[in-house]
Amino acid sequence: MRDPLFRMALVLGLLSAVGPFAIDMYLPAMPQVAQDLGTTEAGAALTLTSYFIAFGIAQMFYGPMADSIGRKRPLILGVVVFIVATILAAMAPTIGWLIVARAVQGLGAATLMVVPRAVIRDMATGPAAARMMALIMIVISISPMLAPLTGSLVMAWGDWRDIFMVLAVAAIISLCLIFFALPETLAPGNRRKVQLSAMSSGARRLLSDRRFMGLTMIGGFGMASFFVFLSSASFVYTRQYGLSPTGFSIAFAINAVGFFSASQFAARLAEKFGMERVISLAITGFAGMTLLLTMIVWLGVDDLPVVIAGLFLANACLGLVIPTAMVMSLDPHPDIAGLASSLGGTIQMLTGGAMIALTGPFMQNSSATMVPAIATCALLAWLAAALSLPRLRLGTA
Repeated sequence: MRDPLFRMALVLGLLSAVGPFAIDMYLPAMPQVAQDLGTTEAGAALTLTSYFIAFGIAQMFYGPMADSIGRKRPLILGVVVFIVATILAAMAPTIGWLIVARAVQGLGAATLMVVPRAVIRDMATGPAAARMMALIMIVISISPMLAPLTGSLVMAWGDWRDIFMVLAVAAIISLCLIFFALPETLAPGNRRKVQLSAMSSGARRLLSDRRFMGLTMIGGFGMASFFVFLSSASFVYTRQYGLSPTGFSIAFAINAVGFFSASQFAARLAEKFGMERVISLAITGFAGMTLLLTMIVWLGVDDLPVVIAGLFLANACLGLVIPTAMVMSLDPHPDIAGLASSLGGTIQMLTGGAMIALTGPFMQNSSATMVPAIATCALLAWLAAALSLPRLRLGTA
């Protein structure tokens, strides 16, 4: 705990975990939400979709704001919005109310995705930044293990509304962390006024940067694979394999173990082999593993242990990809780190949402449709890497 970068990474990780908890803790409650509010499963799923869309769009605003007024105030604003929206969600009398409340919740939670990345860029670059990002990924990745189980526990003595009240308490704790444990990392002399012309110029610079866009899309399609899993796993695990909400939570959690375990080696491997080589090998492993699992499932070997094991190995590769791609995309743009973080985050979230929409009509609540959809995202991530990373294009991964 004497290492200031470690302490900062821990604080940022705790803050960043609030958004994932707002997603994953809610998953076991979706059938109860549909029944309680008199809607269909598709209607209940819209509460997830609205959160993702708002979360993605809002990142475009927090990044420039963080570059203009510092890192702390955008965090405070976003968390306050999140708290209010979470309380409104707990009070929702209709599905429409809940969909809107979830969207506003996403607007607030977006700050906890954008600003921590910019704080990391303020404090470190290269392997040191990758190490900080990996530490944050520990906390974020633990949330898919703990959040559904926590949601199931809350539902054991309450209902889905109590889940939102627990989230509100967690957000209040986060607000205290921002006030008392997080220093301002952007000096006044390095702040940039919010100017549409400057934002437009910065956005054009980033969008025309082949490497930035390639790395962003690698992360975007990688995250999309998880979003596809997120939107379908509860139905596949409970309907095809007959798991209870608690059983689903445990199976869901196992998939996160491979991701966060591997992410802790990202910085060490980057120092030894180079960041580009690590991401090239990892994205190839991710695509290869998901394609292999697709073939196995289509051959009729679709038992639950096989699916869980295959996704575990694939997510281990993805755990090396995501933090490395994030750091590599921001490193060349220290003067517009906030804008780069928000634009990259927005593109990635919208990519994830688009993949859910594109694969949704083909889903049949079975592993035979879920696994190929995940593999499609993985293959697209590999193609983005092939187009943007010289090492992979030249076949020297």
